[in-house]
Amino acid sequence: MKPLGLPRVHHREINSTNDAARALAAAGAPHGTLVTAQAQSEGRGRQGRVWSAVTGSSLICTVILRDPPALLPLAAGVAVAETLAEFGHDAQLKWPNDVLIEERKVAGILAEGRPSEGWAIVGIGLNVAVALTDLPEELQLTAATMGLGADDVEPVLDTLLRKLSLGLQQSDTELLAAFNERDVLLGRQVKWSGGVGIGAGIDGTGRLIVTGDDGIRHLLDAGEVHLGSIIP
Repeated sequence: MKPLGLPRVHHREINSTNDAARALAAAGAPHGTLVTAQAQSEGRGRQGRVWSAVTGSSLICTVILRDPPALLPLAAGVAVAETLAEFGHDAQLKWPNDVLIEERKVAGILAEGRPSEGWAIVGIGLNVAVALTDLPEELQLTAATMGLGADDVEPVLDTLLRKLSLGLQQSDTELLAAFNERDVLLGRQVKWSGGVGIGAGIDGTGRLIVTGDDGIRHLLDAGEVHLGSIIP
C-alpha cells in the first residue's frame, strides 16, 4: 500500500485542513495526500463543534484515503491511541471520535467522505505541546495534553502516519478488538438522546452497543453520548 503522508501540503494557517483536503480529494488527489497546518481558524469536530488548537503546539492534519475501510473512524482512533502509547501515555477511546488521557480529551477525529466516489478524509487534532492554560477557559478542565515540546509535533506526526497505515491493513476483527481494549464506555453508564444504559462494546459495523435500563439492546450509529459512572 502506498505510504501515507505524500504528497504533503502544509499551511502556516488555514481555515480547516478537512476543507482543504476535501477539495483536493474531489479534484483527484492521490491516496495518502496529507494536509497539515500550524494553525486553523475554523477547525471543527462532530455535532458542529469547534476544535481549538494552539498555534505550533498542536498536530493538525488531514489524510486523503482512496477506497477507505468502513471502520475508518475507529482505525484512526486506534492509531492515535497507539501513537500516544509510543510516547508513554495510556489512552482510552470514547466512541465515536474522541481520544482521552485520564478521561480528558487529548485528540479529536473527524472522518468525512464521498463513498460514491471512493474516497474519504480523516482529520485529526492532537494536543502535543499544548499548555492547558492557553486553551479557552471552558476547555481547561476537560482537555489533556501530551506535555511534549513544539519540536515533537513532527515526530508525533510520523508515528501517527505509520500507525494509521498499519491500522488500515488490519481486518475488521483485529481493529474492533484493538478498539474494545481501549473503550472507555465499556461497562460504564452511558447517556444519549434516547435514554440511559450500559456501554457494551462496538458491533461489526462500528455502532455503539448499549444495554438500556429497559433491558433492550440499542445500536447507536450517530449522535452524542455522555460518560457516566463505572457499573460494578
